[in-house]
Amino acid sequence: MAKRSILVVEDEEDIRELVSYTLLKEGYQVASVASGEEALVLAQAQPFDLILLDLMLPGIGGLAVCQQLRSRPATAGIAIVMLTAKGEEGDIVAGLNAGATDYITKPFSRNVLLARIRAALRNAPLRSDDGPPDDDEPINIHNLLIDRRRHAVFVDGKPVELSATEFRLLLVLARKPGWVFTREDILDAIHGDSYAVTPRAVDVQVVGLRRKLGKAGEYVETVRGVGYRFKE
Repeated sequence: MAKRSILVVEDEEDIRELVSYTLLKEGYQVASVASGEEALVLAQAQPFDLILLDLMLPGIGGLAVCQQLRSRPATAGIAIVMLTAKGEEGDIVAGLNAGATDYITKPFSRNVLLARIRAALRNAPLRSDDGPPDDDEPINIHNLLIDRRRHAVFVDGKPVELSATEFRLLLVLARKPGWVFTREDILDAIHGDSYAVTPRAVDVQVVGLRRKLGKAGEYVETVRGVGYRFKE
């Protein structure tokens, strides 16, 4: 069964990374953003099963984000769990009236957070579009072209020589920009779960990949304490 996917919307970096790491370790597919504007764009572009949404965000606030998500056909059915320091009765009522599936106040317990997410996902429909994109289709992102059929990578139209492992690593990340992958996720995707190598070997591969990509290497972002993602 495909992993259930969660978008974490939280402007405080430490909380965003802690929650993302917790969800990744539980087997969820996770993407994270720091603003309401980013959340609306990403939720429209990629399918999610659940959005974990802070209320106090820069720019568009969480209530407005929730209302906009509910008003759009592509995102109206996504489970939305608000995770916020605003815990007054009026805040909770406003959040639920805006369309939230559930409401969790900070500080929160890890176990309670996971239990409430599982409960929200029980009623969330399974997505039928979790399969990988057409493997024969080249990926164009930023100034990169990744061609699977030719096993070739181009930066600004110029070919880049990558090892087979570096090519697979880049492909894993670039196929889902913004998604956070743990080192274990990357190893499983590249080598399979029976491959005898330590997760830290991924760090070595990332260093080599970034060096060969040159300036484009900055698109491979480190998510501190969690893993890596490809910049959107």
